[in-house]
Amino acid sequence: MKQRALEQLRSGKSLYGKDGAFAPLLKSFLDSALEAELDSHLDAEERLSGNRKNGKTNKEVRIFSVTISINTPRDRSATFEPKIIRKRETILAESLESKIIGIYGLGMSLRDISKHIKDMYDTDISHATLQPLQTRLFLS
Repeated sequence: MKQRALEQLRSGKSLYGKDGAFAPLLKSFLDSALEAELDSHLDAEERLSGNRKNGKTNKEVRIFSVTISINTPRDRSATFEPKIIRKRETILAESLESKIIGIYGLGMSLRDISKHIKDMYDTDISHATLQPLQTRLFLS
């Protein structure tokens, strides 16, 4: 990913767009964030009531002039309400892409990322919710 971004930057090609280097990074982040939100939602009480993961559904999300395909996880009782990309939301704010890239570029802590998302969406996502993201994204 890093090599691809450098090549595109040196050649003057856009890092954004369908063939841009940042599209796979953004997709990976969004998929992992949604999965972490569902894991947080399915706490012990939810699991005792019989609720559990129930596959994923494909969703097209438009960012600037690019459409990326993300995998939105579902739960059996349909009580999961994602916060980072809400149900029926198909267009993300223009600032989201640059802010997420900024998060990666600055090497923010989980608490800083949580605060950053709070600033963007006025939605509380605890650093504990983002913890599985660190394992899947930052260490892969």
